[in-house]
Amino acid sequence: MNSECIMHAYSNYLIKFIMKLFAVIFILLLSLNVSVAGVFQIKDDENRMVSFSKPAVRIISLSPHATELLFSAGATDQIVATVSYSDYPPQAKQIPRIGSYKKIDLESVVKIDPDLIVAWNSGGAEQQIQDLKKLGYKIYFSEPRTFEDVANNISNMGKILGTESVARQSAGMYLDELARLKLQYNNLETVRVFYQVWNKPLRTINNGHLISSVIAFCGGHNVFGNLSIRAPKVGIESVIEKNPEAIIIGMTENRKEWVEPWFQWPSIDAVRNKHVYNVNADLIVRQGPRILQGAKRVCEVLEKVRDR
Repeated sequence: MNSECIMHAYSNYLIKFIMKLFAVIFILLLSLNVSVAGVFQIKDDENRMVSFSKPAVRIISLSPHATELLFSAGATDQIVATVSYSDYPPQAKQIPRIGSYKKIDLESVVKIDPDLIVAWNSGGAEQQIQDLKKLGYKIYFSEPRTFEDVANNISNMGKILGTESVARQSAGMYLDELARLKLQYNNLETVRVFYQVWNKPLRTINNGHLISSVIAFCGGHNVFGNLSIRAPKVGIESVIEKNPEAIIIGMTENRKEWVEPWFQWPSIDAVRNKHVYNVNADLIVRQGPRILQGAKRVCEVLEKVRDR
């Protein structure tokens, strides 16, 4: 075999080798793309992008509303720990507690070693949540501020859990009920409203909380909505000056000591006309799907004020 034939054979071999090499590289790139495609990101309520390579299977919920959202999205046994007052739905009562929304047992969190923590940044445990971030735990902040945010949270939880079809159905039912309530309660005469969160000290909420959106949805005007603090302390003199037409007290049980003191202030329109009402706090304070039940109750209350 002469040198020309050898060179030709070598060239053919080299070409085939390069083609095989490119084929291997192409397959590896495809494999890499599949892996990258498997990573998904979700924006939480603090506008942070949280990345996932697979659904979370060990979740700690640090607020009652987050627990409700997770169950609404299809959670079964993925919630491995939560905090006090996480009592809805009923199966949530069986989940181990690692403190309250105000104070977390960090040692218990470390022992559980979750792959995701769903946190609430306004609950009072902000510094401990920051400590958990420093320890490297993945955190999704849930704090719906509008009705639509609740549906978005349910959808996000479904992606996190890998239960998107269940979450889609739950979010859809929620939005359908919201649309129905919007048709029922619209173009309403404005009612001045004072919402009481606590009695001693007397606390209310500003427009940054979903409760204020509920009041506005029902045609109410939150008389302290423009304050800068989300849950400010207010004096009785300030309430008298604002002169609300309705006083709504959020409490889970009937507490006379929260209601009866108001009746010593008949100069307030709401007191004089007996428009002091109780709304189940679980239905209006928690930023979960049951907020629509709370909204319906608030709307019914304000309709009574208008009828008067």
